[in-house]
Amino acid sequence: QLQLVESGGGLVQPGGSLRLSCAASKYTSNFYAIGWFRQAPGKEREGVSCISSRGGSTLYADSVKGRFTISRDNAKNTVYLQMSSLKPEDTAVYYCAARFGPMCVLSDEEYNYWGQGTQVTVSS
Repeated sequence: QLQLVESGGGLVQPGGSLRLSCAASKYTSNFYAIGWFRQAPGKEREGVSCISSRGGSTLYADSVKGRFTISRDNAKNTVYLQMSSLKPEDTAVYYCAARFGPMCVLSDEEYNYWGQGTQVTVSS
């Protein structure tokens, strides 16, 4: 069973930056596309970004485009989400998810493996 563990969440001021990490137990390289999703209280889960299995393709939600950057280091079995210019609207629990296949998609129904989530709070 593939295991995913998110880290890097916390409290940050508006305009600040934060980097989330998603560590996979194995098989990230050439097997799994990875997506980042978030869910704020009372809101539906939203696809934030995703990256193909080899890192060649990425997608971003319009709400984060230009502010967030996804990357991966398959040698370390780790995917990162660099978040900058953070806004209070970015406050949510962020989840890392894996999809068996090379393609990057932002639909949560396409992902089978999920991490436990990490809280990101943007507040002054």
